[in-house]
Amino acid sequence: MNSPQLQRGVFLALLAAVTGAFIWVLMPFFGAVLWGVALAILFTPLYKWLLRKMRGKPNIAALSTLAICLFIVILPLAMVGVSLVQEVALVTQSIRSGEINFAAYFQQILDASPKWLLSLVERFNLGDMAAWQARISAAAGQASQIIASQALTIGQNTFDFVVSFFVMLYLLYFLVRDGAGLSKKVRDALPLAKPHTHYLLNKFTTVIRATVKGNVAVAIAQGTIGGLAFWFLGVQGALLWAVLMAFLSLLPAVGAALIWGPVAIYFLATGHFWQGGVLIFVGVFVIGLVDNILRPLLVGKDTQMPDYIVLMSTIGGMAIFGINGFVIGPVIAALFMAAWGLFADSGHVGNGHEPLEGSPGFENPGHAEDKKKG
Repeated sequence: MNSPQLQRGVFLALLAAVTGAFIWVLMPFFGAVLWGVALAILFTPLYKWLLRKMRGKPNIAALSTLAICLFIVILPLAMVGVSLVQEVALVTQSIRSGEINFAAYFQQILDASPKWLLSLVERFNLGDMAAWQARISAAAGQASQIIASQALTIGQNTFDFVVSFFVMLYLLYFLVRDGAGLSKKVRDALPLAKPHTHYLLNKFTTVIRATVKGNVAVAIAQGTIGGLAFWFLGVQGALLWAVLMAFLSLLPAVGAALIWGPVAIYFLATGHFWQGGVLIFVGVFVIGLVDNILRPLLVGKDTQMPDYIVLMSTIGGMAIFGINGFVIGPVIAALFMAAWGLFADSGHVGNGHEPLEGSPGFENPGHAEDKKKG
């Protein structure tokens, strides 16, 4: 009764079980593994260049790549993080003491609003303004409590963060050094036709590289510009708002405007016309142009996905996976579109047949490899 079919079935069941168990074991380090893989993909071209310059010394080249990554990515983020914690503490204290009073700001906007606007708001049954003011006061109080509790949580989870950080660095070293060999093993192990495997893995690496490089570049640019504008205009907590703008800029099209827009409205409503005008100009013509020029150039062009797919997959990914979702969401969307594109073009995926040459959306992986070598 010990037939080859039974043996194969038991082996596949064992393979699925140990794979699931291994993923379960790695789940506490999910973020460390994700960013280790993403940074390895991003810095592999640098590693290959250093390897050529160092005449085939992989350990030294990998360590040099890791040092450069620490210097240009991780240390600046750590410095911003330390400054941000201090800024959050000051802003939270100002909210609790009443120095920053969002309800008063809202009341000032109401007092400066024309009567026709107030009547229009009442006509659409948007509620009593006093009730809105009370809601804003309550929301501000809850926000300060949440910020304080999150700061406490971060302090309590410092050990976990440090462990995950060193796991990421350790993994990044080996992924940079041995990434080519691991990639070949994955390609050989996947039960797919070789052209399909090459195409999907190339799509995976391309989307991660474009998403991390593009979104991070856009976030840094928009956050920096918005933070400098807030600092120049005397807005308290400019660093905090800059980080929030950078974070929200991960959402295409709407992002940073959720922060600078209400501040510009407040300036205009309270008679600070030149401050409001400057902020609107910077927001629309500088921050907006950064989003409209850099994002399609760095993200959409490489991923070959429509803007609305990038937007929905980014928001959905962040809703499910948190901050890691801005990478995971577009990757899942790109692989979904690539897999269904292969299926539609060939009609024989799973039977080992080659995809039809010249089919739309499909590029011969061999040609892609030749382009990269060239």
